[in-house]
Amino acid sequence: MTQNITHRLKEHNAGQNKSTKAFVPWEMVHVEHMESAVLAREKEIKLKSSSGRRFIRKNYLTIL
Repeated sequence: MTQNITHRLKEHNAGQNKSTKAFVPWEMVHVEHMESAVLAREKEIKLKSSSGRRFIRKNYLTIL
């Protein structure tokens, strides 16, 4: 979660984020604006679950 998506993407691609160093460069494929941090965190948890990963693969990775 971030307020500045462009800056966050640059951090990831520069290897400044420990969890994504092995996967650079990242490319933005989808952005959602949430009403609150709580809703954003819930959505993030859902997308990181196995069903969320299947949803991502089906809906976003097929277009790349």
